[in-house]
Amino acid sequence: MPLSTEPSAAVPHANRAARRIMIVAGEASGDLHGADLAREILARDPGCDLFGIAGEKMRAAGVRALVTMEEIHGLGLSELASTIGRTAKAFLHLRRIIRRDPPDLLILIDYAEFNLILSGVAKRAGVKVLYYITPQVWAWRRGRVKKISDRAEHMAVVLPFEKEVFARAGDRVSFVGHPLLDRVATATPRAETLARYGLRADTRILALLPGSRRAEVRFMLPAFADAARILAHGHGLTPILALAPTLSADTIAVESGADLSGIRIIAGDTYSIIAASELALATSGTATLETALLGCPMVIAYKVSALTYILGRMLITGVEFIGMPNILAGRRIVPELIQGEMTAKNLVRAAEPLLNETIHRETIVALHSLRDLLGAPGAAARVAAIALEISA
Repeated sequence: MPLSTEPSAAVPHANRAARRIMIVAGEASGDLHGADLAREILARDPGCDLFGIAGEKMRAAGVRALVTMEEIHGLGLSELASTIGRTAKAFLHLRRIIRRDPPDLLILIDYAEFNLILSGVAKRAGVKVLYYITPQVWAWRRGRVKKISDRAEHMAVVLPFEKEVFARAGDRVSFVGHPLLDRVATATPRAETLARYGLRADTRILALLPGSRRAEVRFMLPAFADAARILAHGHGLTPILALAPTLSADTIAVESGADLSGIRIIAGDTYSIIAASELALATSGTATLETALLGCPMVIAYKVSALTYILGRMLITGVEFIGMPNILAGRRIVPELIQGEMTAKNLVRAAEPLLNETIHRETIVALHSLRDLLGAPGAAARVAAIALEISA
């Protein structure tokens, strides 16, 4: 969807009496949680005008996209070259609206650098800011804590330790629980999942979760696929690639150059596949927490371009792990492989102990214990109530 310069986009409302909320998400997970939030807001205030940067799910939930998330979706610091022009144009478009026709509230969902700069624009324009799913400032560039605290009217954080990170904001920060608690559920029992895909009742699935972005798949899938074939041959596992909704089965092999022989690709049923799996190879990100909540042991891995990795190592401080399950637990409950360590050989070596019956069982127990740390379900409803109170 191209950026519009027509008056209907520059002045994004038809009824001046309606509450107007700009909402901005730039990643697939933000689109998911933004959609849940939009539905909760509209259930309480059906006349509310929600507009901004939105992905497919947010658009379906009633958010009018002045910019589609797909236009600005990128990965890492060096891979942004292909979208930087469109991202800059999107920023200028939103800045113009904030300055000329300020919304009643600006809701920012993660998307760290873009939203942090936009929060400064809003602050100077006198527009109230609600941060939902704040950037992971506890992992890198902690100097941003003060900026976010100073610019936001309220911060709705989704990890228990983040309330302490933003303690200087006092009662302007709320731990609302993690929105995945409302999202992550097994669509069908294991036996039904196996039967639906023509698999025998004793099939042991190895789930491959190479990420939701093309650049992630390009870096992750070749090693995942090679490791999967080794594990399939040595341990009788059946590899299944659970395809993210942002990707196409027709393009991932070409995009990554991976040999997908012997690997089945299934789209639209990721949670059922993970829940039915013996083990997963998971790209670091939202998928690792989803996999943990479904009780599936995993190897967490991540690889980016050399430039992105070097710059990231310079910025990231104060964290021992990259995977959210390990970060929440405060210890390594599942293996992690980063950058040069992320090879097919190392993936196999890290995965094999998790197939041991005792270690497998202990890992599942440890993963299930993480649920209690994430608060109670209903995060989107709580954030909607905060948003409507602030924007009244």
